[in-house]
Amino acid sequence: MSAALEIEGVVGGYASADHVVKGVSVRVAAGEWVAVIGPNGAGKSTLLKLAAGLLVPREGRVRLAGRDVTGLSPQRLIEAGLVMVPQERNVFGALTVDENLAMGCVLAPRLVRERRDAVHARFPLLAERRRQLARTLSGGQRQLLAMGQALMAAPTVLFLDEPTAGLSPKAAGELFDTIRGIADGGVAILMIEQNALEALRRADRAYVLVDGRNERDGDARAIAADPAIRRLFLGGRGGPADASVASDTTRPAVPPGAATGVR
Repeated sequence: MSAALEIEGVVGGYASADHVVKGVSVRVAAGEWVAVIGPNGAGKSTLLKLAAGLLVPREGRVRLAGRDVTGLSPQRLIEAGLVMVPQERNVFGALTVDENLAMGCVLAPRLVRERRDAVHARFPLLAERRRQLARTLSGGQRQLLAMGQALMAAPTVLFLDEPTAGLSPKAAGELFDTIRGIADGGVAILMIEQNALEALRRADRAYVLVDGRNERDGDARAIAADPAIRRLFLGGRGGPADASVASDTTRPAVPPGAATGVR
């Protein structure tokens, strides 16, 4: 499959001498769900910010469908088809559900009604609560709204930063179902997720980052079955493969499926 997103050898961080990400490469095809996992401090969220225009890479390239978009602003990237749903502050609490959805379509205001109708059809819960203030929604409902807002921009590539953080297991499972539905609809999804093993069970492929570098990548379920990965994220006993991953762990806001019942 041709790549919807290519991140090649990206280096960068938050200060001129601070290279949190040290040459990471990631590839995501259209309709593919790719998870990025790794220990705290591995550079996962920084990688998304570098690719989404919130930080400027010092080295490397970012391409959307073959087009070089390295260093473009978040607005220009949204226009090009890349939308990021941040972990926090991803909806406007003082606005209603429908007003939040409209905010996701500010670059194409004439299409608000058409796209909002499509989001309502995908997520009936949002249609039911269209006049409800976002701050009164549950955590799972707010995440659903954030994804609906992202879909209003008609993305070809969607970045998700810790989408299930703070959610109950039931709400997290429903949100994962939603993400699967979005990917099955043709959107390329790159997701950072602390619930690593569940993400690996759901995603198509995965990348493991350690100390800002690619550690390994491949089929998500195969990585989930690796005793070294299970030990890294569960602290349990692993097999012979433990040595390589375990030893490596010692190295030192843009507006934003088809489950609809998130509560």
